[in-house]
Amino acid sequence: MGLWQARAAAVLWVGMAVGAVAPAWAGKMVEAVRQRDQLVVGVSTGVPGFSAADSQGRWSGLDVDLARAVAAAVLGDANKVKWVPLASAQRFAALQSGEVDLLSRNTTVTLTRDAGMGLAFTAVAFYDGQGFMVPAKLKVKSAQQLRNATVCVQSGTTSEKNLADFSRAHKLGLKPVVFEKFDAANAAYFAGRCQAYTTDASGLAAVRAREARDPKAHVILPDLISKEPLGPLVRRGDEEWTTVVRWVLHGLVEAEELGVTQANVDQLLTESTDPAVLRLLGKGEDLGKPLGLDKDWMVRAIKAVGHYGQIYERNVGEATPVGLPRGRNRLWKDGGLMYALPLR
Repeated sequence: MGLWQARAAAVLWVGMAVGAVAPAWAGKMVEAVRQRDQLVVGVSTGVPGFSAADSQGRWSGLDVDLARAVAAAVLGDANKVKWVPLASAQRFAALQSGEVDLLSRNTTVTLTRDAGMGLAFTAVAFYDGQGFMVPAKLKVKSAQQLRNATVCVQSGTTSEKNLADFSRAHKLGLKPVVFEKFDAANAAYFAGRCQAYTTDASGLAAVRAREARDPKAHVILPDLISKEPLGPLVRRGDEEWTTVVRWVLHGLVEAEELGVTQANVDQLLTESTDPAVLRLLGKGEDLGKPLGLDKDWMVRAIKAVGHYGQIYERNVGEATPVGLPRGRNRLWKDGGLMYALPLR
């Protein structure tokens, strides 16, 4: 065999090898979810706007919609989801043990969680920070005025450690009143057992909207004492599954950047000439193949829940009871931090 024939054969062999492994890229977790025909998702025990069930047992919220988008992409049906409510102290063990496939419940990305628990973060779904809520009658304007105050906080959260660090750094002598469950912490604060309540600022807004008799009687202070990037987690060891969840989230952000909505996705499928739109919708380059999915994976996700901005506004935006401005969760091109990695 001549040199050029050897090179040609080598190129052909590599091409055949790449083609041969492509179907295996779906990964064990994707195949397990498909065989079960159901995605099992760990959610909170009830945080309005993020994951909460109504009186009929129907779940809604930003975290819920992100999980429904994954189900639509992988299973073709956003409703093929089993919701498993988990307290903060239970959530990681439930994912580690395989009780759930995906944890989508306002969980902060930290080094120790990412590196030391056998878990993998996928993408940031919401940029948050820890804040404080106080009764308006106290006339407190800053968290640094809370010297020696009792503060309700949930155990097993970053909030508990952040509170201790903040108190120590500013010599405030804050006295944590710790509760295992979110609902118990909420009830204690509104019953007057604590002078302040601390958790993620988004959680404070949700609690105030849902449980305060008069939301105006409670003030969320402007101080943010931490960075709390929230995002879904999966078990480490199945990179294909991690990749699928990551790129569904990035696809929803990309859809907002490109103006692809629930209402216009079908029209854009037939009329758009934008190469980026065509790639996202599977009419140009097939981006589903390297994920072990078909070419319509993002079309289904967008049809199910809309783009990221639609998800945000529907669940926690200013027109909802939670009433959160987009703020740092605006798209990067609008001055925010939401930035989709390139889908190409």
